[in-house]
Amino acid sequence: MNIIDTVNDLRQIAHTDIASQVKHVAVILTAPRSGSSLLKSVLSVHPDIASLDGEMEPFLALSRNGFGNNADSDAFKQLNNRDVLLDNIFDDMTLPAGGNPEYDYLKNRWRKRLLLQFPALFSEAGVYAQLLQDLDAIFDQAKEQQIQGEAMLQDLILAKVFKSQTWRLDYYDGKKNPLANHCFNESMKLEEPPFVLPRHYRRQFRSCDAEEKTLLFKTPPDVYRLGIYEQLFPNAQIRYLHLTRGYAQSVNGLMDGWLSPVAFFSRDMENAGVNLSIKGYSNLAGFGKRWWKFDLPPNWKDYTNASLEEVCLNQWLSAHQAIFASGVGALSVSFEDFLSKPAAVIKQITSYLGLREMPGLPAFPVTMATEAPRIRRWQKREESLMRLGERVDVKKMMGELAYEMNPDTWL
Repeated sequence: MNIIDTVNDLRQIAHTDIASQVKHVAVILTAPRSGSSLLKSVLSVHPDIASLDGEMEPFLALSRNGFGNNADSDAFKQLNNRDVLLDNIFDDMTLPAGGNPEYDYLKNRWRKRLLLQFPALFSEAGVYAQLLQDLDAIFDQAKEQQIQGEAMLQDLILAKVFKSQTWRLDYYDGKKNPLANHCFNESMKLEEPPFVLPRHYRRQFRSCDAEEKTLLFKTPPDVYRLGIYEQLFPNAQIRYLHLTRGYAQSVNGLMDGWLSPVAFFSRDMENAGVNLSIKGYSNLAGFGKRWWKFDLPPNWKDYTNASLEEVCLNQWLSAHQAIFASGVGALSVSFEDFLSKPAAVIKQITSYLGLREMPGLPAFPVTMATEAPRIRRWQKREESLMRLGERVDVKKMMGELAYEMNPDTWL
């Protein structure tokens, strides 16, 4: 039995037939490093929006979809094992909930999430048995001491589970030790780091929610497989949001991510027999010949020997080109507008989705950051980014996305 089969067996996902009852689905389409994690985190507190803790990518792998299965990139048209994928989606789909955390439900969600994050580790029988013991112990403590703070309980769980391997905490969103000097080197990857944590004040999506609630999805590679949500939810109205961000900010964020030793490892290219030779990456990072990061566009093979800035620019360009080429109707949302006037943008989105207004916006979390957020971070690579901005295809796309080529306007 291989690791995928073992993880599927250990996760023990129940079958459900409620996909045909779902009436409302919203999908954020965007390039990577364009703010989709932040936008999703804000929208997911809406009482009528259901969402996954992370992205759909690990569930595609568990259902044998995507690169290495039914595709040679992130692009594919027809789903394999639709029911398996749906079962994993609905198992992870939650809605906001008040009151105290449901400890038993939460413990089960942690068990299943950890199997996605370290599948090779926790698929070993002895290690998995220890994981169950550790989770039982920490949740017994949580019940006894009535630990309700989300951050406190998350830290207690991680400290208990990884007590002898604290370096693994560096792979979690917001948990990286600034002094860490190791890199991601797992033999099997399902969830892409930085890893997410199960959100605590949530309840399971139920069949009675299917007709009234909106399912929200955010996975940047979705731009290359438009049509899969129509296959998953044939009776739903699928509404798309096209989240945009200027090329300089996106490319800069992508380059930071490619060079991070612990984040955004998406494709182990050794498994595909590919040896990367990306200048400014493969020659600098010990993992740079093996790991592709972020999206894998259909034309990725043209960039295995390119410079890192060209690879990242292609990821930005290809994503938006795919969205426009699809002809799909979408509400265009500028990430820059979202940062400068969030309430107005969220109101625009909820109106487009046919939802009531949010009573108030939550505090904006720092999500999937490689360094502390700040305005005009792209200027640290100003010379090379401005040179990219001279390209005709960049100017054309910036115009189509309604951005000026004036760097003074780039946040």
